[in-house]
Amino acid sequence: MKTALALMLALLCVPTPSRAAPPLAETRLVIVGGGERPPVAMARFVEWAGGPAARLLVVPWASGEPRESCEALLGELKPHGPGEASCGPPATLDAQGRAAPLGAEAKAETLARLARATGVFFTGGDQARIMDVLADGELLAAVQHRFAAGVVFGGTSAGAAVMSARMITGDGDFTVIDGKKVGERPGLGLVEGVIVDQHFVKRQRENRLFGLVLDHPGERGVGIDEDAALLVTRGRHAEVVGRGLVMLVDAKGPDRLEIRLLRPGQTTDLRSRP
Repeated sequence: MKTALALMLALLCVPTPSRAAPPLAETRLVIVGGGERPPVAMARFVEWAGGPAARLLVVPWASGEPRESCEALLGELKPHGPGEASCGPPATLDAQGRAAPLGAEAKAETLARLARATGVFFTGGDQARIMDVLADGELLAAVQHRFAAGVVFGGTSAGAAVMSARMITGDGDFTVIDGKKVGERPGLGLVEGVIVDQHFVKRQRENRLFGLVLDHPGERGVGIDEDAALLVTRGRHAEVVGRGLVMLVDAKGPDRLEIRLLRPGQTTDLRSRP
């Protein structure tokens, strides 16, 4: 009897195997600096989204000419063989060109299409319009949830600017290096610890990124030039493709910056600081 009781107690004390946590989905971003979109970047976007099984959603909220912008992007995506590729509902703009949150019907359609998309691409235009639409917290949460679930996200120009948590709006005084004079607001936050800028060298946007990095030394500036794209996996591993350059900017003191140029074919770890 004592032996049986001891055996039962021993079995109760044996820890049961813990259920393994599900693996985190691999996040992937295609961030295009504007100008000509590198074909290799568009091909990678389709490949990452599933190739012939891909279901692509182009989001034209940033554009003042949504149909034209969306059709241009579809024309560059379709040669790479996605299973589906189509345009989502556009934003409604007021007389000043500001966007409003989507109406009930357009919102419901967008949520449904987000739920089945394997790739989502934002057009160029005005990045503030994207975030104006995403003032709708339910829609913003859906976008961020789908990204975290492994849906590939891409964007060009304004669609690139929204990728970081700190988004440059385009407003401000860029004749000086002063981060306090650079317009900013919260972006999507799909890549952490960096501030993304676009059309970078072509439009001489160094001043505004330099100022912001000096004011926020914990964040790395990532200036993507025209005709270039940064392909980012797992929020950190980045590869430059196209013909343009990418500039990395790090604060090394209150009045000191370290600048590194990445050329096509080069890679970096966005979270590793020199």
